[in-house]
Formats: sequence, C-alpha cells, structure tokens
Amino acid sequence: MSINRVVHLSKMTGAAGSEGHLLVLLDGLRRHGLDARLWILVEADNPVQAYVDRAAALGIPTQRIVIRRDLDPGLGRRLVESFREARPDVVHTHLLHADLYGIPAARRAGVPYVITSRHNDDRFRRALPMRWLNRWLWRQTDAGIAISEAIRQFSIEVERAAPDRVHTVRYGLDPATVQAPPGARDALCAALDLPPGALIAGSVCRLIEQKGLSYALRGFAPVAAQVPQAHYVIVGDGPLRGDLEAEARALGLAGRVHFLGWREDARAVMAALDLLLAPSLWEGFGLVFLEAMALGVPVLAARVSAIPEVVIDSETGWLVPARDSGAITAALLNALRDPVELRRRGAQGRQRLEAHFSPAQMVEQTLAVYRSLESGA
Repeated sequence: MSINRVVHLSKMTGAAGSEGHLLVLLDGLRRHGLDARLWILVEADNPVQAYVDRAAALGIPTQRIVIRRDLDPGLGRRLVESFREARPDVVHTHLLHADLYGIPAARRAGVPYVITSRHNDDRFRRALPMRWLNRWLWRQTDAGIAISEAIRQFSIEVERAAPDRVHTVRYGLDPATVQAPPGARDALCAALDLPPGALIAGSVCRLIEQKGLSYALRGFAPVAAQVPQAHYVIVGDGPLRGDLEAEARALGLAGRVHFLGWREDARAVMAALDLLLAPSLWEGFGLVFLEAMALGVPVLAARVSAIPEVVIDSETGWLVPARDSGAITAALLNALRDPVELRRRGAQGRQRLEAHFSPAQMVEQTLAVYRSLESGA
C-alpha cells in the first residue's frame, strides 16, 4: 500500500539532539509531500510550549498527549483510540516511552506499518529485563532506523533486531542554520574577562555522567599549569554541576574553568571556542559535533560508540580513549599549541559536514525506508 500519512511519536521534556532532529526530519518529509505529523508525550506540568511553537512555525501538525508517569496504564488505550481516529499509514516511534507505548498501540489499532528509530545505546538498555523488552518490541516492528552504525550494531547484538530490518540513517544539519553573531569571541572574552590571546576549549552539553566531564577537568588541569593563556568553558546544566564545580576548585582551577550554565546563545559561545572538548563515555551520535563542524570548530572527543563515524581523528579533530585524562591532556596540549592545525581541522570539519551529513540525505534515506515497506523489499 502507498504510504502518505506518518505519525512520529516521541516523549519530550525539552529540546536536545533527538528533538531538534525531528523538526528537521519532519519538515523535510512534508516538503516531499508526506503528511508527516508529530505527536509528543508530555508531562502535565511540562507542555514543552517553546518546542511546539517551533514545530508550528515550520507548519508541522503537532499534538500533545499527556503521559502521567513512566508507567501509565491508560496511555496505551488512549493511543489506540487516537491512532484509529487519525488512521496513519505509519507510526514511527522515537525513544523508550514512545516505543513502549506506541508500538503495541499501533499494532492494536491496525496501523499498517510500525517503525522505530533508535537514538542511543544507554547503559540501562544492556540490563537483562530491558534487553528482553526491546527484543519483543523489535519483533512488533516492520523496520527500524539507527542514527549511526554503532547504534545499528547495538540493536542487532544487544537487542537482537533482525539485521535486514535495521537501517542506518545519520542525523543531518544544514550549516546555514547554525549562525553565530559577529564578534562572538570578543563578547565571550569580555564577559569572562579573558585576555585577547586566550586559548579556549569548551564543552556544550548536559552535566551528566555520560558526558565524561570529570575526565575533562582532570585532563585540563596540567594544561592550565603549562599554558597560562588556556581556559576551559562549560556550557550547560545538570545534576552533576555542583560536583564538577567542587572538583574544579579542588584541582586549583578557579579562574581557569568557567561554568556558564544553560545558555540560549550556546552556539555563539561554541563559535568563540578554539576547540570543542567532548570526552563522552558513550554517544549515540552527538548532534553537537555537527554544530561545531558547521562553525569550523575542531573537536577533541573520546573514541567511543558513534563518535568515530562523525569526528575523524587527525582530520577534523582529535580522538582519545574514553576515561583517559592523560590522553586528554596530551591532545589538548598538542591542539592548543598549534593554531594552524586547529584552523585546518576546523575547516575540514565544515567540509565533512557538507559532504556527509546534509538534511537532504537524512530525509531521502528515511523516505527510502518507507518506500521499501511499500514495495515489500
């Protein structure tokens, strides 16, 4: 049968990587003539209004459905009723809550095709009950999309997805949409009272264990001692902020590490960096890498999960082993002492983004998955 109406379902509490990706994807699908709709599972006290406004500005039909808690016994029934009323040709789920409630509900509602997108390889997915649950969910789907080859292999090896059903479709980003105001670096230096010749590494992320920022701080401490003009900026917030601030003080980094908290102008701060530091312990993809590449900022990251698919060592950045503060120190010293190489790898990153991570490629590859279902391939 022909696929026209597609409902994308995802739980949201904010607008991070996967949420931003959905806006780009659905806008692209609609430009190709599909009736692509966005249904969001939201908590009653968090309607994610700013995100809904962004979707509306793009002309994406958006519907919010309240999820009362992680375990919401009535949600499945409400979704079945909504699917039967909307009569989509495809229900396409994203992230755990949408998979858990949306996939069985779509089957009960008689939706012709059910697709899941997998965005991460979080540790909890390796626990035995979660592996069993996801194996069962994969059996209820007609196809799956992994946002990286690393996630595809995780889905096959850990969750026992059928290899011929899982397709790799990486995130895409239009560099023209990543704009920094003129004078971003001067503005950041003025705000932090940094000298004009400052060398600035920075992290832009949630302050959670996954991002490996404790290793970044320990890796930066010897750099601060050897390179007086080096500074480290951390943009973002999260449950580990207090611990990380205390660790920075204990390492003697007061005045050299700057915690900026959550910022509306995070991309402007990123544009002011000499280097993006991202020593994640695992990463399903890392949209922040594409944003840095769009701004011509090279990346120093851990060689884990999908990161080597995005950041090419010695070409667009530096890759180091995970949890290795010493390797971070060595790479930072190498990078910050060689401004010509910083610029070269930043420029190479921009070129790689344009060649391999365009929104058009992402949309076309997603459409190809839909068309394969139509043809029974």
